[in-house]
Amino acid sequence: MLQGADGGVAGGLFPPTLPVWAAAERSAAGRAWLAGLPELVEELRQRWSLRLGPPFPGGSCSWVAPARGPQGRPVVLKVRRPHPEAAGEAEALRCWAGRGAVRLHRCDRERYALLIERCEPGDALGSADRLRTEERLLVGAGILRELWIAPPPEPAGLERLGAVTGEWADLAQERAARLRPAFDPGLVAHGVRLLRELPASATREVVLHGDFHPGNVLAARRRDWLAIDAKPMVGDPGYDPWPLLEQLDDPFAHADPVRVLTERFALLADALDEDVRRLQAWAVARRVESALWMLEHGDSAGALETLGRVRVLAGLAGL
Repeated sequence: MLQGADGGVAGGLFPPTLPVWAAAERSAAGRAWLAGLPELVEELRQRWSLRLGPPFPGGSCSWVAPARGPQGRPVVLKVRRPHPEAAGEAEALRCWAGRGAVRLHRCDRERYALLIERCEPGDALGSADRLRTEERLLVGAGILRELWIAPPPEPAGLERLGAVTGEWADLAQERAARLRPAFDPGLVAHGVRLLRELPASATREVVLHGDFHPGNVLAARRRDWLAIDAKPMVGDPGYDPWPLLEQLDDPFAHADPVRVLTERFALLADALDEDVRRLQAWAVARRVESALWMLEHGDSAGALETLGRVRVLAGLAGL
């Protein structure tokens, strides 16, 4: 029997309203994972002596729930759907060893399960309205600098950024040729080129978070803020900052988006000691890939809007 945080039988641990349910049900492998999830969670609960609470409502790739360990320590049990992006999270957390990110307590690599530090109160950086956007950008930059200090593992236990973005470039190129989008083919071709060229021209390589947006930075007690939910790779640090800048608020919604983007890129580049044009070039590359993904999944309006924003970014970068 699954035990809840109060020691009784847990109820509502696997509600079908969780985003991971809808995502997993799209494939036979996902449905098989869902069918075995309750038994897997019970096995982990017993092995790690956990009292589980109801799962967190977000996340489309993992089942994640607060728990308490044998001495009442607050932790989080995270069971991920097997996929390439999930494979390196434990390795990255070991590299970071609690510097800028949550600590790893236990790991079952074969079952894609982690027991990690719980962030309390757990509010996301994106919702920290007591701080100005620029202050939150600097909080994020400070965390990235800490994450980037860790030496990449040897032998390489993480994906290489260039291999990942090379696959994205191939896919974007194929989608553009097949779907023949009604937007600037030269801009698409330039984004595809950047996906291939930027990793190769990096002057240094670090352990990247890989998904560094404001929802993945949480308020904590051990440190003011800690990163969670990494999709780690090894490669050019210029890859990481764009989602933070783009998602704290929508810079394109301001009356003068060029000014706002220019100021925020400059602030981040200075705080991270990175080249501002390189950060902007990565933004172009990543948004071109996103636009082709949207087009493939039937969101033509979103793809067109995104490519309009890419033009602005490309102008900033002098591309």
